[in-house]
Amino acid sequence: MTSSSATGADVRRGPLRVGDKVQLTDPKGRMHTITLAENATFHTHKGYFRHEELIGRPEGWVVTNTAGIEYLALRPLLSDFVLSMPRGAAVVYPKDAGQIVQMADIFPGARVVEAGVGSGALTMSLLRAVGDAGELHSIERREDFAAIARGNVETFFGGEHPAWQLHVGDLADRVDDVVEPGSVDRVVLDMLAPWENIDAVARVLAPGGVLVCYVATATQLSRTAEDLRADGRFAEPTAWESMVRGWHLEGLAVRPQHRMIGHTGFLVSARRLADGVEPPERKRRPAKGAHPAPEDTWTEEDLGERPVSDKKIRKVRREVGQAPD
Repeated sequence: MTSSSATGADVRRGPLRVGDKVQLTDPKGRMHTITLAENATFHTHKGYFRHEELIGRPEGWVVTNTAGIEYLALRPLLSDFVLSMPRGAAVVYPKDAGQIVQMADIFPGARVVEAGVGSGALTMSLLRAVGDAGELHSIERREDFAAIARGNVETFFGGEHPAWQLHVGDLADRVDDVVEPGSVDRVVLDMLAPWENIDAVARVLAPGGVLVCYVATATQLSRTAEDLRADGRFAEPTAWESMVRGWHLEGLAVRPQHRMIGHTGFLVSARRLADGVEPPERKRRPAKGAHPAPEDTWTEEDLGERPVSDKKIRKVRREVGQAPD
């Protein structure tokens, strides 16, 4: 069986090597993520072990520290990596990234535009879906967030991904420079006011193309849907959210876990119509009092998001090897 040439495949298989990220799970289910290095040790308040005990071993190896505590060693899955990687902006949770890839029909070879890169969490899922033959143009307005995303993406794939191009700037200003009108298959927006970019998205999306917006609040969701309807170049939008509840499994004691991943964000999607076509008239009567959101300028603080300090951004950039010059 020949080795796959797909980007990132070789770093996901084979024996554990120097530079690999490894997820350690102790008998209580607590997890620690380390990067294997020569002459290094993993310490807790209950003993230690040397990294050499894992280097060259297969995944699924169990290592015992000096106190007799056993750790199961595995490479982190993409979902594990996203939740433990250095971050500046908040990440798109794996459950939402999976929904976006599936519901937007991100296919191998697709040309995709992503705006609002954050720390690169969704970017990795999109790159996996489009493959080496696709194109992903990621546009991030903050240079420091873009640098953190680049560090995380290249760490996960073991280097640069041939399908990825990262651009700094506002979507409305940059998208016409990086793609041709009507040439994009899918657009994914993760930003405060996606409705401000509907015109730019409509210009670059091919007929039948899919727009997916990830928003945090119901007011953002309502405003996005209403502006998509008012634009006239999109079919009727759909919206949903997903919640994940784990289960406790211990013999016959099978029950839902007390904690679950509840609301993280809403997803709203719409298909691009052919040019010159009017969307079919809606037959549903709107609820009494329904109206678009006001024309206010929204900020992170208005939506309950915590601002990220410059100090934290500098620290995370150093962690991912993207310190400013």
